[in-house]
Amino acid sequence: MADELVRVTVVENEPAAEIASSALRADGIESIYRQTNFAAGTMDGTRGGAQEILVRPADLERAREILGGTA
Repeated sequence: MADELVRVTVVENEPAAEIASSALRADGIESIYRQTNFAAGTMDGTRGGAQEILVRPADLERAREILGGTA
């Protein structure tokens, strides 16, 4: 995923991010998720809080369709 990545959506926590990423992978779209700046520091250094889902720009439209109500 060397291309610049774009945000598809933000979800409330890491389990939700894993579910969203799994849905994208099932459709052949590579994605990553990471803690948002908003959530940084809210979990005493552990991953938690809001997570943003990132994909390649070419996959953005399809990813939005897949995630539907969460995007």
